[in-house]
Amino acid sequence: MPAAQPPSVLVDVASAARRVVVLSGAGMSAESGLATFRDPQTGLWERFRPEDLATPAAWDADPALVWAWYLWRFERTHDVTPNAGHAAIAAWEGLDLATVTVVTQNVDDLHERAGSRAVHHLHGSISAFRCSECDHPFPDPILAPPQPVERIPPPACPACFGLVRPGVVWFGESLPPQPWEEAVVACENAELVLVVGTSGLVYPAAGLPAVARASGAFVAEVNPRSTDISDLAHLCWRESAARAIPALVEAITALE
Repeated sequence: MPAAQPPSVLVDVASAARRVVVLSGAGMSAESGLATFRDPQTGLWERFRPEDLATPAAWDADPALVWAWYLWRFERTHDVTPNAGHAAIAAWEGLDLATVTVVTQNVDDLHERAGSRAVHHLHGSISAFRCSECDHPFPDPILAPPQPVERIPPPACPACFGLVRPGVVWFGESLPPQPWEEAVVACENAELVLVVGTSGLVYPAAGLPAVARASGAFVAEVNPRSTDISDLAHLCWRESAARAIPALVEAITALE
């Protein structure tokens, strides 16, 4: 397959921009082989809907079931590695040509493992665990079983003995204030916002491109398919993140 060719207008904007935000969604992690929420579940979990497990009500009703499912998802993140798109974003940051901030809806740590330093997780992190009662971070290592198990009792918080829960945002919960506020500020001050691998369906994160555009940023979508962001974007590049972003960073580097 021939190398991806970035649109010339995007290369021009990206090379001139000194404040860049990359807004990444599930499609970016999917290119590393990580199943998305909307993918069919497999094996033990195929009879469960993620939307029914990722809620406070599900946790209250059966914490051992929800904990076991998240341990399985947590372990799956260790089975994959950052793709070329993740690596290119980190390389862009390393060039010191611009401030490159990652705002992600993903709960994995693929951006960090690729080398990105400024990463804001809007929906929390599956690698961060905390008490469901007092919010105290859980410091001990979490070990997932080698094979899926339907129920595993969650550990107890050392501070208050409440149940330890995944550090992710469940349906019906508010976003963590600090990452959200930092994301809004980054988008308000950005000159270029790349929207990568997100459907634009999940709010309030899906509203960030509009915030950026209203503040004067150039908004470019990188996605093989049309999304709810497409009509808002100044430019839509129908390409995968793993092909598009390395090509863009290579083109920027060639101009320096």
